Amino acid sequence: MKKLTLTLAAAILASTLATGCAPLLIGGAMVGGVSVATDRRTSATQLEDETIEIKAGSRIREQLGDKVHINVNSYNRVALITGEARTDADRAEVERIVAGVENVTKVLNESAVTMHSALSGRSNDVVIQGKVKASFIDARDLLSNAFYVVVERGEVFLMGRVTEREAHRASEIARQVGGVKKVVRAFEIISEDELARLTPKKS
Repeated sequence: MKKLTLTLAAAILASTLATGCAPLLIGGAMVGGVSVATDRRTSATQLEDETIEIKAGSRIREQLGDKVHINVNSYNRVALITGEARTDADRAEVERIVAGVENVTKVLNESAVTMHSALSGRSNDVVIQGKVKASFIDARDLLSNAFYVVVERGEVFLMGRVTEREAHRASEIARQVGGVKKVVRAFEIISEDELARLTPKKS
């Protein structure tokens, strides 16, 4: 059993480094790298977001192949597109494909028209992502699991259902992390009253 656990952990780590995406553990505590118990989305929405990412990635690969290097991350049915396309036409086609995926309500196309990023750059993005997440954990006034962190070419994209106070605080923390070139807020802003309704009551 111990060997199986270690093998699974190694596979998840390898997947994370290869894609830059957070791990998915079905039947455990994590979905999309966010604790199910503290995620501000319903469990159904979390699974929809995972499905959106899988379908969008598959369709982009099928229709555009290696013409683009694109990552799609979905939070609360809002699909964030990052990565590189070599032409404006390819970038527009990527957006069309993602917008056509079932349950997507909004598309944020932050991809760039440029040459594909090098493996070293992608590895650096994974390191930055880890530092940002660690900084959120260290911040005692933030619930780190409320934030979905995406890093592309040193630019940090922050998603989540958060209050304006939380959004401002998280953005300031992310800007102070070494290697971060830019912080882009892609939050769904909620009120403090709504946050109180979403927060599990302590027994």
